[in-house]
Amino acid sequence: MTFLHSFTASDFADEVCPLCQNVSHRFHLDQFLLCSTCAAIFRPKSSLPSLANEKARYEEHNNDVHDEGYQQFVSPITERIFAERAPEEHGLDFGSGTGPVISKILLEAGYQIEQYDPIFKPDGFLLKSKYDYIVCCEVIEHFHQPAEVFPVLYSLLKPGGSLYCMTLLYHDGIDFANWHYQRDPTHVIIYREKTLKWIKSQYDFSSLEIDDRLIVFQNGNS
Repeated sequence: MTFLHSFTASDFADEVCPLCQNVSHRFHLDQFLLCSTCAAIFRPKSSLPSLANEKARYEEHNNDVHDEGYQQFVSPITERIFAERAPEEHGLDFGSGTGPVISKILLEAGYQIEQYDPIFKPDGFLLKSKYDYIVCCEVIEHFHQPAEVFPVLYSLLKPGGSLYCMTLLYHDGIDFANWHYQRDPTHVIIYREKTLKWIKSQYDFSSLEIDDRLIVFQNGNS
C-alpha cells in the first residue's frame, strides 16, 4: 500500500479540515495536517485510501468475536451499556465491521442492537430509525468526511440517547512520529480533547465524557 508517499507543498494548498472546514497546516512530515480551529489531525485528501484498499485492510483484522481478549478490549463500552441502558432499548452498532463483538455480547445478554457498516453491512434502512444508544468502537478515526457523519449520528439518537465511541486520543506527551496509532493508513483523522469539545458544541450534544479511550456524547434534548 502506498498511502504514505510524500507530497509537494502544492498538494497541501487550500486544504481545509474535514471536520470543521477551517484552515490547517502541516503537522507531521507530509503525512498529516493539523487544524488550527478544532485541533483535529488528519491526512490530506490525496493520501486517503481507496474503498477497495480500505476494505482489504479491514479484512486483514483478526476480529474473532469469540476471542476473550477482543471481548475484554471492547468492555469499556459494553460495561457502560450494561450499567446505563436497559435491554429493551434499541441500539445501533455503527461501523460494526467484520467482527461485531459488541453486538454479540449485547445480544447474548438480551439486548436489542442492529449492525450497520458502510462497507460490510450497508443497510440504509437502519439509518431511518432512532436509537437509544449508538456504538462506534474504533470507528470515528476512519471517517473520511466527519462533518457529514457526526450530524447523522446525532440525528439518529433519541432524546436522552448516548453515543459511545472508542478511539485513542492524541496529546502533546505522545511521540507522534513513533505512535503506532497513526501508522494505520485507514486512520485518517486523529482526535484531541479539544476536537471532541468542538464536536459536542457544534452538534449540540448536551454532555461529553472522556475516560481514557472511551468517549460518551449525550443527547439531552427533548
